[in-house]
Amino acid sequence: MTAGTDPLTVPQVMERLQLGRTAVYDLLRTRQLPSLTLGRARRIPAHALTDFIRTRLDQEAA
Repeated sequence: MTAGTDPLTVPQVMERLQLGRTAVYDLLRTRQLPSLTLGRARRIPAHALTDFIRTRLDQEAA
């Protein structure tokens, strides 16, 4: 995988969105932000984070 498509960890998503751990897990739990479970680890595809941000921006603009 290339750097732009590598799955992100929860701490990486926390840093990129400037959100706390609970807020990120709430997004995952409510399926607003898709994720993969690999063993016990949660990973968020980079494109899913980009799509989430784009959707939120579109909602804010409407």
